[in-house]
Amino acid sequence: MSRFLAASALFALIAVSATAQDAADSVAPEAGTATVFAAETPDVKAALAAKAAGEPVEAGQWMVAAANPLAVKAGADVLAEGGSAADAMVAVQAVLGLVEAQSSGLGGGAFLVWYDAATDRLTTLDGRETAPRDATPKLFLDENGEPLQFYEAVVGGRSVGTPGTPRLMEAAYARWGKLPWAGLFDDAIALAEGGFTVSPRLAGLIAEDGDRLGRFQPTRDYFFPNGKALAAGDTLTNAAYGATLRAMAADGANAIYTGDIAADIVDTVKGAEGNPGRLSLADLAAYRVIERAPVCVTYHAYDVCGMGPPSSGALTVGQILGMVAEKDIAGLGPDNPESWRLIGDASRLAFADRGRYMADIDFVPMPLKGLVAPEYLEMRAKLLDGEKALESVAPGAPGWDHAMIEYGDGTAIELPSTTQIVIVDSDGNALSMTSTIENGFGSRLMTKSGFLLNNELTDFSFETHDADGYPIANRVEPGKRPRSSMAPTIVMKDGKPVLVIGSPGGSSIIGYVAQAVIAYLDWGMNVQEAVSMPHLLNRFGTYDVEAGTSAEDMVAPLEAMGFKVKVGDQTSGLQAIAIEDGRLYGAADPRREGIALGE
Repeated sequence: MSRFLAASALFALIAVSATAQDAADSVAPEAGTATVFAAETPDVKAALAAKAAGEPVEAGQWMVAAANPLAVKAGADVLAEGGSAADAMVAVQAVLGLVEAQSSGLGGGAFLVWYDAATDRLTTLDGRETAPRDATPKLFLDENGEPLQFYEAVVGGRSVGTPGTPRLMEAAYARWGKLPWAGLFDDAIALAEGGFTVSPRLAGLIAEDGDRLGRFQPTRDYFFPNGKALAAGDTLTNAAYGATLRAMAADGANAIYTGDIAADIVDTVKGAEGNPGRLSLADLAAYRVIERAPVCVTYHAYDVCGMGPPSSGALTVGQILGMVAEKDIAGLGPDNPESWRLIGDASRLAFADRGRYMADIDFVPMPLKGLVAPEYLEMRAKLLDGEKALESVAPGAPGWDHAMIEYGDGTAIELPSTTQIVIVDSDGNALSMTSTIENGFGSRLMTKSGFLLNNELTDFSFETHDADGYPIANRVEPGKRPRSSMAPTIVMKDGKPVLVIGSPGGSSIIGYVAQAVIAYLDWGMNVQEAVSMPHLLNRFGTYDVEAGTSAEDMVAPLEAMGFKVKVGDQTSGLQAIAIEDGRLYGAADPRREGIALGE
């Protein structure tokens, strides 16, 4: 085991053990309720122990991994009953929207990548939020035409896009579901109405975000009952969310997009004091999930596949991998600074293209094929042939399938939040879904229906044109879907899945996924080791190195190469399932509370 990997395993052990102990210490079981934190059950304890030891959970029939043990248990129960990966996803997402409300839920959006075992076909579903019809490109500019400060835009109704998650849950079920729809919500309803134990992570995030969460009365009342922040171990109920799930179980996603719940969403957005939004009932009624072709890039003997635009995830991950594919990353290994020079500068080049070209392809022309064409990536990879960090990077000139459009370089702030679900069912179907309300706690608007609303519109560029007057591809437009970094990924070999993976983390998602894929495919790590290893990321010129891990050993060598380096925490939440010789190996990121369960 390399020094780098050994330190990673130690980091995982410390992080997971602390979380598990905090969870166990906080539990106060109450008869007749669903308050017992799932970490007390034997199978979950075993999963936490495996994660702490840097070992994956092994199974032969099915596997599910997600960010909270209660949600994973709900999905596991569905799979144990013979349900499909789509069935299990509905159950998992319904619970996550309750117990991990800061990251995802019915008020947000998601991308889903599906492998169908019966047809060997990959499908991707776009459940990304859309800008209201009344939105304009100047939505996030002040009266002087200057961009708003980030949280000025985020907190309130202005940032809320039309939610897509409920429609995506229904669309996936309609295609691939097996069990009765209504029963998939049973666990989430029981937890909402009977109560669940607040986890250490949720409690910590509430305390950190107190001022913003306290701005609106319904949100304040939920997270600060009697004026005091919820603490780890507290029992929390959400009868309104339970009622919403009952309505969705009975009437499908229409229960969210029409009628009283839809009216509640619109009233909450437009009534946000000091920062009202523009979402309407017509926006909700018109929302549709879009099936899109997957984006795949060949990497050695594998095809790395994911979600295309409006996500930049698969394109940018693919560009990074494509540029380093011929650089002997495997031979260099994770302990060699040269590996990180190559990966870091490949990432910088990919992010330069991302900033200029990538946006909602339904609204702006894109050189989609050109961005991942082998000859283009080979040309860009030649920029990595030196021994020092690139002094500067600029977007390349990929080939276009039509007349070229000149775009300016856009910027959009994506702060870490979001959640990740990976599932393989007993029929061999595989699912990777990244789900989000964007920033932690989204817009900070809690509906009367028991869920938070997204701030997804702040994933657009606040500015409409660059300094030279060129339009920015990712500018706000009515009905448009903001660019995302979410990268739900399925790695294929010979037409079959070998790795199902994804992560939350804002724009860092791209680096987290690319690094984990390299660690698993090139560096021989098992899937848990690949998920747990320390992070080194370079998106915009500064190398972000994970604090408190062996990654800090790379600071001096990277600086000697000419990189600017910043040491700090990383908030990945990688979930992954590897498929090897007919066996399933599940992994969950030690930086969060998730687990993998299988049978």
